[in-house]
Amino acid sequence: MTDATTSTALSERKVPLRDRLPVISHLRRSVGLQRTMLVLGLVITTVFVIIAVFAPLLAPYGFAQQEADGVKFGTQQAPDAMNLLGTTVGGYDVLSRVIWGAQTALLVIVCAIAFSIFLGIFLGLVGGYFGGWLDRILVVLCDAIYAFPSLLLAIVMSIAITKGQSTLWGGILATAISITVVFVPQYFRVIRAEVVRVKAEPFVESARVIGVPTARILLRHVLRNATRSLPVVVTLNASEALLTLAGLGFLGFGIEATAAAEWGYDLNRSVSDVTSGIWWTAIPPGIAIVLAVLGITLVGESLNDLSDPRLRTRRRAGRAPAPVTAVDPSAAPADASTTAPAGTPAPTTDGSPS
Repeated sequence: MTDATTSTALSERKVPLRDRLPVISHLRRSVGLQRTMLVLGLVITTVFVIIAVFAPLLAPYGFAQQEADGVKFGTQQAPDAMNLLGTTVGGYDVLSRVIWGAQTALLVIVCAIAFSIFLGIFLGLVGGYFGGWLDRILVVLCDAIYAFPSLLLAIVMSIAITKGQSTLWGGILATAISITVVFVPQYFRVIRAEVVRVKAEPFVESARVIGVPTARILLRHVLRNATRSLPVVVTLNASEALLTLAGLGFLGFGIEATAAAEWGYDLNRSVSDVTSGIWWTAIPPGIAIVLAVLGITLVGESLNDLSDPRLRTRRRAGRAPAPVTAVDPSAAPADASTTAPAGTPAPTTDGSPS
């Protein structure tokens, strides 16, 4: 093989960067219902992120604002021109709190996922690579955390961290740390399983033999090949973080209304309004929770399905193959001279070649 042929083959095999990104690569190879679910989830999640980022510009009022132009909003007011979705029992604008609540939810999700990833990856990398008594202790601790209900563990950690004083960043960080305690075992187990598999590969053994430092082996050889399933875990845990935040707020262990807007807290305050026929205080934050969780879950489940080779193989195998016409080998061709291979003389009537 010439050098030109080799370079051409290598250039054809090189995959563009956009095709190697987690979500983009999954979107390009998805078809049918899987693509519909992924696109729908991406659209809902993108809208949620845009609303959260531009909440100060989109919200008509502040999350704790109770008056405008010197006019009090009132409590439990029906939707009108001043308050498009009405007001809450505390006299806050419902639409503003729903929009500001998206920002609070996004901050908690980002902080919780970031803390969980760094701590879970570090523990999984160290435990899976070195093994021994350290790995056994970490596995036992993760199993002990799994024994507790996740929401109950988050409640205990939230009480221990906030001590009843819930400010904006204090409440966000306390909630994020509470969720981190729940999520760290998941990242630890995923990374540990990948590290145990990767460290037995020949390229890792070769790096050890030639004297590559352990830190470089962990970062350049093991870690880079042990994070393939992280995007799927992150998207699935993001929806769980949002539900945990809403659960803490609904139970009264979340962020206070004067510190930040939080959908679970608003639902808690609107429980008594439902029996009185006041729907506008409960339905908007409830729909916001459902749509945000639905969008993130659709993205996570689609990535999970597209990352599983068995599901992709089954999808290809389900396609109907092209019909094949059976040929009877005993049937002689009508003209033997036309079917003879090129360069072979046609047989004569007496069996000898002409």
